[in-house]
Amino acid sequence: MISRILNPHNRSLLRGNTLVLVSFGVAYLLSGFPNDRANPFLVIPACIAIIGSADTFRCMRRQRWDLFQAGVLLCLYMDLLAICLILFLLLYPYMLWLTGEH
Repeated sequence: MISRILNPHNRSLLRGNTLVLVSFGVAYLLSGFPNDRANPFLVIPACIAIIGSADTFRCMRRQRWDLFQAGVLLCLYMDLLAICLILFLLLYPYMLWLTGEH
């Protein structure tokens, strides 16, 4: 079971969701959010979250609509939200710096 989840040739919702959520947690810790400090290393969790989202997208079936596809679609929306939050944590300190409000 473990080798099936870790094998990138197999489709796995668990692997995709775990990559996205762990990368969001790492991005939140790296950003030090209330202090608004710029950290270019946040690009790494952003790329990992995009890879995890692509892995989740691979689980979509091309058959008739069913509840599994609805669940995968909800997971993709969660992935999109996490990616947007990571990009916000990455770009917000630079936006403050550009406007002179630091």
